[in-house]
Amino acid sequence: MDQPIPAVVSIMHRISGAALFLFLPFLLCMLEREAFIGATAASLGVVAKLLLLALLFAYVYHFCAGIRFLLLDKHIGVEREPSRLSAKIVLAASVVLTLLIGVKVW
Repeated sequence: MDQPIPAVVSIMHRISGAALFLFLPFLLCMLEREAFIGATAASLGVVAKLLLLALLFAYVYHFCAGIRFLLLDKHIGVEREPSRLSAKIVLAASVVLTLLIGVKVW
């Protein structure tokens, strides 16, 4: 069954929040280990960089979607078309911000 875009954004918001919560200990452990051995972002392995990029996307997405939901709680953009537009903006902004910030990490 094909979900409308606002429903997909809502589901992904929950998933990104859960992923951030579950992967935070691994991220902290990895960053502590890398700092302990004096590693820089350039010396991180490809797997570590991809994990950081995925967590960066989850964080940026969760942040952008959270702002959207705060606006919806204030009854801004609750109609069908504005809701669809804001969902598309959240997706686009998350990808763009992840790419802009991710270039620094890679």
